[in-house]
Amino acid sequence: MANDAVAGNATRVAAAVPVDRDDPVGAVLAAYTHELVAAVDEALTTFLTAEVDALAEIDASMGSFAASAREAVLVGGKRIRPTFAYWGWRGAIGGVEALPPVLPALAALELLHTFALVHDDVMDASTTRRGRPTAHVALAEQHIAAGHRGDPGRFGEAVAILIGDLCMVWADRLLAHATVPAARLFEVRRCYDQMRVETVAGQYLDVLGENDPANWSVDRALRVAHYKTASYTVQRPLLFGACLAGVPADDPLVSAYTRYGLAVGEAFQLRDDLLGVYGDPAATGKPAGDDLRSGKPTTLFVLARELATPAQLRALERPGDTPVDRLAELVADTGAVARVEWMIAERVSDALAALAAAPVDRTARTALTGLATAATDRRA
Repeated sequence: MANDAVAGNATRVAAAVPVDRDDPVGAVLAAYTHELVAAVDEALTTFLTAEVDALAEIDASMGSFAASAREAVLVGGKRIRPTFAYWGWRGAIGGVEALPPVLPALAALELLHTFALVHDDVMDASTTRRGRPTAHVALAEQHIAAGHRGDPGRFGEAVAILIGDLCMVWADRLLAHATVPAARLFEVRRCYDQMRVETVAGQYLDVLGENDPANWSVDRALRVAHYKTASYTVQRPLLFGACLAGVPADDPLVSAYTRYGLAVGEAFQLRDDLLGVYGDPAATGKPAGDDLRSGKPTTLFVLARELATPAQLRALERPGDTPVDRLAELVADTGAVARVEWMIAERVSDALAALAAAPVDRTARTALTGLATAATDRRA
């Protein structure tokens, strides 16, 4: 599926060599990340151009709909899932295989991610994503500008759901372009399907928690982090990459990736919980404090309730009656922020221990070491 330019990018990814001996981890990430992201983005652009053109032939109105879907995929994003999938693949096959045969499979994960984001924004009634209006908000504005009848908000949500559905179908279609043996692609598909099932399970638990916060615990909040984030952000993409390389399910590398992926994925979500309250909206692309306003039972908020004094608890149990800045101070005063920082550090340490014993390519080990820190000690 990759064109000549994409293939060129992919070849450079496979051939890149870190040069900074004082910072080998940073050198590996710098040498590979830019070219990998460029290759994924170009594969997505090539694929989506053809898909959008085909949809536009159905009806003129489909052109703007398809373009909105394409924009949701291509605008912003750090391409975290394709990156972990790449290193899962590279860790198994070493540095000799060319990337183009598996590039469509890596890029498909970004389409799956867009599906999840667009639906999540509708469910959370989020207004901003990556510093821009969320899909359903932008579509509602288009409805108003066009002078259409009906409820703009309802229209925006309905079309955003269709955009998410389309992205999931596109992900399936792009995955099928991976040039790997048929039997191996079947195993890859099984891993991919499990990733999707776990993502839906985690999303349901997230919705349930918002509607039943009084019965939520730290264990259940971490279960949401596991299935909503850890599984499809780190763990399953790594295993997906291993499947692309033909690694059998009983291989020690699969066990190492599973342990590393769960630890880093949970730490990633815990950092997200903190950024959702204390992050800079200019960096995160989302307003701060939405989770606090709604009383969403994140690990941070559940811990704060457990550690709070009676007076603090009274304020935390009525989040809508307390200014967000004050709520954020209360959460920190309970010690919950420090506890979450400790949980993040503990998980990163566990991930690195799993990696140290893994039978993984040396360059991939260095990159995954850096990614464990980069994904969990970030500002966006």
